[in-house]
Amino acid sequence: MAKTTVDKDLRRIIQLEKAAVKVSRRNVNLGLGVLFLFAVWIFASFQSSGIDEGAILIAAAIIGGYMALNIGANDVANNVGPAVGSKAITLVGALVIAAIFEASGAIFAGGDVVTTISKNIIDPNAVANRSVFIWTMMAALLSAAIWVNLATWIGAPVSTTHSIVGGVMGAGIAAAGFAAVNWPVMGAIAASWVISPVLGGLIAAIFLAFAKYFILYKEDKIAASKKWVPVLVAILVGVFSIYLMTKGLKRIWKPDIELALAIGAGAFIIAYGLVKPAVVKAASKLDNRRKSVSDLFTIPLICAAALLSFAHGANDVANAVGPLAAIVNAVTTGSVAAKVTLPLWVLVVGAIGISVGLILYGPKIIEIVGERITKLNRVRAFCVALSAAITVIIASTLGLPVSSTHIAVGAVFGVGFLREFIANYGKSKLMRGAIGNNVSSMNVAPSPTIFEKTVKRKLVRRRHLMTIVAAWVITVPSAAILSGLIFFGLVTLF
Repeated sequence: MAKTTVDKDLRRIIQLEKAAVKVSRRNVNLGLGVLFLFAVWIFASFQSSGIDEGAILIAAAIIGGYMALNIGANDVANNVGPAVGSKAITLVGALVIAAIFEASGAIFAGGDVVTTISKNIIDPNAVANRSVFIWTMMAALLSAAIWVNLATWIGAPVSTTHSIVGGVMGAGIAAAGFAAVNWPVMGAIAASWVISPVLGGLIAAIFLAFAKYFILYKEDKIAASKKWVPVLVAILVGVFSIYLMTKGLKRIWKPDIELALAIGAGAFIIAYGLVKPAVVKAASKLDNRRKSVSDLFTIPLICAAALLSFAHGANDVANAVGPLAAIVNAVTTGSVAAKVTLPLWVLVVGAIGISVGLILYGPKIIEIVGERITKLNRVRAFCVALSAAITVIIASTLGLPVSSTHIAVGAVFGVGFLREFIANYGKSKLMRGAIGNNVSSMNVAPSPTIFEKTVKRKLVRRRHLMTIVAAWVITVPSAAILSGLIFFGLVTLF
């Protein structure tokens, strides 16, 4: 009895220590985040020296830095979460790689020109007045940052692009009424809520079914790996070559789709020739087990996470600093422009902010995407990464406005629901098709008792599904309402 009491006390002490560490880490992260914003304040003060409305520029820079922190905390997790969840890379390693490639993509491929009215959802003529324009951009940026911060706190990966779109729409309505909104564009954005995750999930599930059928369910998994893993890796290389041209480098060089496809095909051929001997050599040393086969996807997964981070930094830095650049231009030139040049210092604020936000607050969303939605191994994570790139390419070709966040999370759900389907209904059929007649036991139909047990298996956590979907649906209207209120507050105060 005494031993039981001691054990209980020890468990309480351990739990108390863990709670204390968690609280202290939270306070440290908050302090470092505030320190970054203070650094932005000092940095922006030098940039605003001699400008009449320097205070506005400084305030906008701080809000832009705050937005960048939240993008890093929430959005970047989608790029590295599957790799971390599959144990292909450690959390620390993922944070380092993502931070480096996010910053590199933002600075070197972020582009020098951005549109001031995000996604053309507001008629520029409706906010042509300089003061109105400044408060519109300020309200949009602050509301988007607050909403993404809230989403991170509740553990929901959301689209930062949709957040800033909602912010611009809400402030635009507050400034010029509902007629100022381009409703067909908003309809297309709303459609992306469905298109992005469904398409991402479908493509990821197709590749996972392929890997299971042609590799994992084969009796001789090593021979199957030698044949098909080089093909899958080469597809990844070819797809990511096209992905970088259509997404990652589009602000500095965007070839037509025919050239991009030709380059992707060339990359596929070269990659296959290089990867084939390496995979054959590595596979020859492995045991005939699924886990051993999964190890062959480690390096491709790490490379995919790095490239996804680079492309994300190149594209989504505009969500943090695009409105800031617009405000800087309006303050310094005294006019409102449809497109503005991105000053280097503005890009630096966005790039560093995203990296800092990722390191301080990214682990929470990384854990949710990589581990809590469904269990990921390296094959499943590989399919998620491949799906994310392919879906973006398809969407770009068709001109569909899709969210990379929705795609990546949808892909995770896709592989999870396929696992669930196979576990409950389709395993015997899939394995019979892969193995042939070598497994005679599969010819026996499962008993009703076994069937009742299997259909109850839930390999996707519904709680996370409902939380994430709900957050997606309300992102634009929530950011819009908040932005409108902030706009009225700013106009009233100033």
